[in-house]
Amino acid sequence: FFLSRFSTHSLFFSPACSTTHLISCFGPDTTSVSSWRSAPVRFINNISKKADMHVLFPRSVFLLLLVSSSIAFNRCLLPSSTARHTRLFKDFPKPNVEDTDNYRAAESLSKKFSNNTPTTPKSVAVIGGGLSGLACAKYLAEAGHKPKVYEARDVLGGKVSAWQDADGDWIETGLHIFFGAYPNMMNLFSELGIHDRLQWKVHKMIFAMQELPGEFTTFDFIPGIPAPFNFGLAILMNQKMLTFGEKLQTAPPLLPMLVEGQDFIDRQDELSVTDFMRKYGMPERINREVFISMAKALDFIDPDKLSMTVVLTAMNRFLNEDNGLQMAFLDGNQPDRLCAPMRSSIEANGGEVHLSSPVKEIVTKEDGTVDHLLMRDGEKVVADEYVSAMPVDILKRYVPKRWQNMPYFRQFDELEGIPVINLHMWFDRKLNSVDHLCFSRSPLLSVYADMSTTCKEYLSSTESMLELVFAPCSPIAGGDVNWIARSDEEIIDATMGELARLFPTEIANDPRYPSTSNQSPQGTAKLKKYAVVKVPRSVYAAVPGRNKYRPSQTTPVPNFTLAGDWTSQKFLGSMEGAVLGGKLAAEVIVDKDRGVVRPVKEVQRHVVDSSAAHVAKEPPGVKGDGA
Repeated sequence: FFLSRFSTHSLFFSPACSTTHLISCFGPDTTSVSSWRSAPVRFINNISKKADMHVLFPRSVFLLLLVSSSIAFNRCLLPSSTARHTRLFKDFPKPNVEDTDNYRAAESLSKKFSNNTPTTPKSVAVIGGGLSGLACAKYLAEAGHKPKVYEARDVLGGKVSAWQDADGDWIETGLHIFFGAYPNMMNLFSELGIHDRLQWKVHKMIFAMQELPGEFTTFDFIPGIPAPFNFGLAILMNQKMLTFGEKLQTAPPLLPMLVEGQDFIDRQDELSVTDFMRKYGMPERINREVFISMAKALDFIDPDKLSMTVVLTAMNRFLNEDNGLQMAFLDGNQPDRLCAPMRSSIEANGGEVHLSSPVKEIVTKEDGTVDHLLMRDGEKVVADEYVSAMPVDILKRYVPKRWQNMPYFRQFDELEGIPVINLHMWFDRKLNSVDHLCFSRSPLLSVYADMSTTCKEYLSSTESMLELVFAPCSPIAGGDVNWIARSDEEIIDATMGELARLFPTEIANDPRYPSTSNQSPQGTAKLKKYAVVKVPRSVYAAVPGRNKYRPSQTTPVPNFTLAGDWTSQKFLGSMEGAVLGGKLAAEVIVDKDRGVVRPVKEVQRHVVDSSAAHVAKEPPGVKGDGA
């Protein structure tokens, strides 16, 4: 029906594109049920190979064809995708992440550094040893410059840092997942020769079923189907989360993202996810079924607080890369398995990395340029160039008095980090969990994983260690309760109640945790110990209207550059964004040495108009051990 109606519609097709021409793409055998099961797969593969099809209609119509063909063939033929927990215990081969335009761009930028010969090697002081600071220093060192990283704490990694408790168990700042659509991160793993440290999982997304405790449903990506059809087909084959009608209502508002690309995506920044849904008439249930989980996974925030640009940016990356949504876990803790190789690379190329080296003040000259860094121990660090790889909330407390009336620095007031809580929970027996990331679809939890199953370093066949993201955890993120201010015991009790829903036949009725009081005698798993990691300011809060305030890496101060995932770059506040932000900061310095000065991003007019009236004060700096 769809093909016959639209094959004669001039908006989509040329008159030469007949129904017979399209039907031929399904292949010769259309007689058996088994053949029709795979008809959408054959159709997409065949139609993608027909050169005239690419000319006849745009990518958005490919997606509409996928919608129609897949639903028609799979509504009655495909089995339910809901299943009980299934242990997989299997890592998958590294997918092809290199054959994308984004990867080639990342690789090209890396080669710019490795092929560089500086006119005058510059000494560069990098404040902050997170992923962005380390990436910046790595590429500066490869370009022939002399970076020195100064990290305040005794561990590298910043928002991906980790440390060991008294039992020797690792405590991580967050649950960090690597995606195929992380081109700069994937390129970094290749350069460091550590791709074997990524444990790739089966290409699917797993969601807990709210109305069926203990049950899960999946979006399964079929191998061999190109993007964006694999993503659409995965959604369409799932019969549990959205109805046929709801899927049809959901698709049209998202088509401009594929047709117009980043221009359309950027224009949606003033809208929250909820606003976007209502503006374009999307069904309310998609918010409950999909967008709440997506928003909390992307930015630890509810959909009514999250900019739609963030969701569309993520979807655009994942939709346009065949393996973009395939996920991997690092095989151990981030400081040893990722940050240490980055440090080794920096030092091998003449750079330095210093731990437990907190900065007290950025000291400026009369002309506003940086004179030196005053360290907390009284040492003065003098360099040719200075880079801040600190989070925005920390940098605000260091902005020198001479800079505080500059519009560039005043726009920082529009940005702040989002609170998040990361939990580690050890149980006295093995839970029946999956070897993957799970979207909890819980009002209190974002995503979780049984690290004793997914990660080699934490592997155990007798006990489970769940790592969970507790979000939203404050009103700024859309939560009703300021959980950041609550005690660890209250947070764990609330979480145990959610785990009782996710594992209804396994979590025990434990008098220590009132939220488990309704558990049946069948449940026997008890909590052995836990760790609560509160991060009052994590990635920048991507609330509507914030994207335009993200600053360029180039600043108005000639010898001062910014790095960080919160700076202006095309990826989100993420590990990928951190690495790219560091690379772009390094590029600013490399280009400057060659006589090319990159422009400062335009600052919003209202910020410019109000900057002069700001009352400048001496910066308070940051106090405390490890700060």
